[in-house]
Amino acid sequence: MNKILRVFFALTIAFPLSGVVSAASTQTPVDGTESLHLDAFVSEVLAHNASLKALTHAVEAARERIAAAGALPDPSLSYAGAPDTAGGRRGFQDRVEISQVLPWPGKLDLQSEKASAAANASEQSLQDQRLQTIAAAKQLYAEWSYVHASLALKHQHRDLLQDVIQVAEARYSAGKALQQDVLQAQVEAASIDTEIMSHRRRISEVQALINALLNKAPDSPLAAPAALPLPTKIPGLPELQRSALDQHPELHRLRQNIAAAESQLGLAKKDYFPDFKFSGGYNSLWDDPDKRWWLGVTINIPFDISNKRDASKNAAKAELMRQQWALSDRESYLLAELAQARARLEEISGILAIYNDRLVPLARQSVNAALADYRSGKGRFLSLIDAQRKQLRTDDSRLRTQANYLRELSALERYTGNQLADFEHGKNFAGATPDNAPNQW
Repeated sequence: MNKILRVFFALTIAFPLSGVVSAASTQTPVDGTESLHLDAFVSEVLAHNASLKALTHAVEAARERIAAAGALPDPSLSYAGAPDTAGGRRGFQDRVEISQVLPWPGKLDLQSEKASAAANASEQSLQDQRLQTIAAAKQLYAEWSYVHASLALKHQHRDLLQDVIQVAEARYSAGKALQQDVLQAQVEAASIDTEIMSHRRRISEVQALINALLNKAPDSPLAAPAALPLPTKIPGLPELQRSALDQHPELHRLRQNIAAAESQLGLAKKDYFPDFKFSGGYNSLWDDPDKRWWLGVTINIPFDISNKRDASKNAAKAELMRQQWALSDRESYLLAELAQARARLEEISGILAIYNDRLVPLARQSVNAALADYRSGKGRFLSLIDAQRKQLRTDDSRLRTQANYLRELSALERYTGNQLADFEHGKNFAGATPDNAPNQW
């Protein structure tokens, strides 16, 4: 009896604490290095992610196109000769001409502005992808933390349950317990073994996904996670909405698309005016030497007989309207997604508080009560096993809720267009500065 009491006293103490202590305190890093911290992990992802590197080069390419878009066309050089004049009294007669096209004033500026807007849109696409990558990294880190902490929890319970099985077998052999006690404990142990196998598989899956973000081989070793960040006070919805409308790169990209469409409309209007071609040269075919050097200018005549210019202008107007409506549509949906994400985060914060204040303490009290009843001979062994199983499920659900909080927090940051730690000039939502910031779980 004393051994049973010691075992279950260890169970009631160890498992509530396992829901509070970080996974890093119960697991060694996969590769033998220090624990993997969230901020350091996100920084590594941003530094090595292949998608971000590809978009970075896309931005560089778009920036280089600006100069080409606003440049004059290349000058032209032409040469012609009269073969039959070869050997004549005046020698071989030929003609040389050089010319330069000058677009109507304002066209080159509009072309440059359009290319600049396209480059800015590419830059905002990079920033938007950066937000998505940060959110993906934090969500994977949350899952990485959960599977490690949950696996440690189940291993602890499995080890302690093995001691319970030995005690139950000894009491059964002595005729002081039922065989059902032993079988129930063995069933519980086997059930936990299946969960352990599933968690090991999940660790491999998450490891592969994390390494994909880091542009590494799927089986590259990773350190075990450090503690998850504490929940913090969330800014009000109006403040988050203002941040999204002012800072979200996806909206900035759409605004740059509008600027590009406006430039294209300006070009379509400029197309009603002619371009100029200035030329000059030397023509030895003329008998009079005074006529051999010449200068000239050519213009295209922008007759719109086929209505092609009207069609181009109307198409540019339609494209501008499309981009404007696309911005309006995305603003509406972004604000809706933001409101939903904030509501989910508030819900999870409330659920987590219930776990901390009520469910976890009640689960512990239930185990203690079952233990007291069993000690006094009033309770059954199966009731004690069932109470402990419920406590473990409660602790595991609490760990999952902690991870879900970080997942939803990352989604909220994604829709806000800003890291929530950047609000209030670097203060967190609780107003904490680095000197008085809250501790981690």
